[in-house]
Amino acid sequence: MATPGTKPPVDPVRWQPPPSVALPAPDRSGPLKVVDVGGHAPEDVVVDADGAIWTGTDDGAIMRIRPGSAPEVVANTGGRPLGLDVSRDGRLLICDSHRGLLRLDPATAVFETLVSEVAGRPLRFCSNVVESSDGTIYFTESTSRFHYEYYKGSVLEARASGSLFRLGADGVVTTLACGLRFANGVTLTADESALIVAETTACRISRYPLTESGVGEPVPLIEHLPGYPDNISTAPDGRIWVALVSERNAVGEWLAPRAPALRRLLWRLPYSWMPNPKPVVWAIAVDLDGRVTTQLRTTDARFALATGLVEHDGRLWLGCIGSSAVACLNL
Repeated sequence: MATPGTKPPVDPVRWQPPPSVALPAPDRSGPLKVVDVGGHAPEDVVVDADGAIWTGTDDGAIMRIRPGSAPEVVANTGGRPLGLDVSRDGRLLICDSHRGLLRLDPATAVFETLVSEVAGRPLRFCSNVVESSDGTIYFTESTSRFHYEYYKGSVLEARASGSLFRLGADGVVTTLACGLRFANGVTLTADESALIVAETTACRISRYPLTESGVGEPVPLIEHLPGYPDNISTAPDGRIWVALVSERNAVGEWLAPRAPALRRLLWRLPYSWMPNPKPVVWAIAVDLDGRVTTQLRTTDARFALATGLVEHDGRLWLGCIGSSAVACLNL
């Protein structure tokens, strides 16, 4: 695993966070089934054609959980794997904060680097990825300024330094959108007419219509969320599942519009003293009209800070950054 190294400097700007609008009351949900994976912070979860769950932990391990079997380490990126996707041919697409966009052949455990830099600049926080039926790959970078280990620096700065990219079959990388506020989860609508993108600190999910030349102007699908959206996925019925990693952070949002010098002073403190997200297990499903149709929310001492999710066979599987486990809920 890549080590954090020296804490990088911050260059804060004033920014007013969006208002928060409460969601409907959570739906009833059964108990979590928690599966210990033996590695910390399995951030995302995806499912392959055989029904196996894949995840990646903060020590670089890429893990597979076959139905009825214990988790197994298939490979190690040597960095920090984040968002994942299973490609058409069964290979695994991996966003790694230190190595960029990778592809893993599960049969050989061999990695291929697809994108490590864009326009001569190394990717710092490759975040989430989705592949279309024609092989086009879309991926996000949460911030161009910090690696995963110092993601709180991006939050403290309040700079819009995230981007959305397209990797074509010809190997050409195109920037589709920049100036995003911690660009995170990305998925395609069921008919592949649009991309759905989460911006964590902006507390919104946006729809980007796909065009022959790229994407059209984004339209908010849902905004003013009371929590921070992380990874997202498309459900079998076409709804969009959204993992809300935590409630809004009152301290961080109070600081954002205030003097940058105050946040520079705060950054001098140990990193562990920075405002932390409140542990919660929280997910919503949103239809393409922006209506919240399902809200699942609970707490569990064994599992916290849900960051990734995928619906499969009547269950919602969840990844997280607050535990050493994945979990699932019967829907």
